[in-house]
Amino acid sequence: MYAVRGLSRCISLTTPPLRAISSSVPLRQGVPSSVWKLGRLNHVAIAVPDLEKAKALYRDVLGAQVSATVPLPEHGVYTVFVELGNTKLELLHPLGEKSPIAGFLQKNKSGGMHHICIEVDDIKAAILALKAQNIRMLSAEPRIGAHGKPVMFLHPKDCDGVLVELEEA
Repeated sequence: MYAVRGLSRCISLTTPPLRAISSSVPLRQGVPSSVWKLGRLNHVAIAVPDLEKAKALYRDVLGAQVSATVPLPEHGVYTVFVELGNTKLELLHPLGEKSPIAGFLQKNKSGGMHHICIEVDDIKAAILALKAQNIRMLSAEPRIGAHGKPVMFLHPKDCDGVLVELEEA
């Protein structure tokens, strides 16, 4: 067995060589099935400075199905989902002065990848297990995310520089 690099500390799995893991079955090696299971990639979030321009790129140039813009004031963002065959892209744009995306865009004027979202079957069990492994959470409790389901963000310093969102499936 080989250890997965990158997010290995956040998701603590051991996987077989890469050629053997290209399936749609959730990866859960090394995690007891009675506790919680890591599921599929739900979306990759991209912070964009111009939401209408980004929507037009994915809809008109690339031909993707693009959702309506939805404000999420409790998260300080406008969201748009771009449907892909195997996952989604989430376009994020600041909503309000205290938006975390505004700060991201100040540092990254052209925008860029903000976070990845991975589904879990039991978010509370996942949080407990990850905290036991000294993975920090960005909030005290899960919040309701863009899909109306509980979400929790893991500190990027504990996840090899990647902001990871867990979403209950």
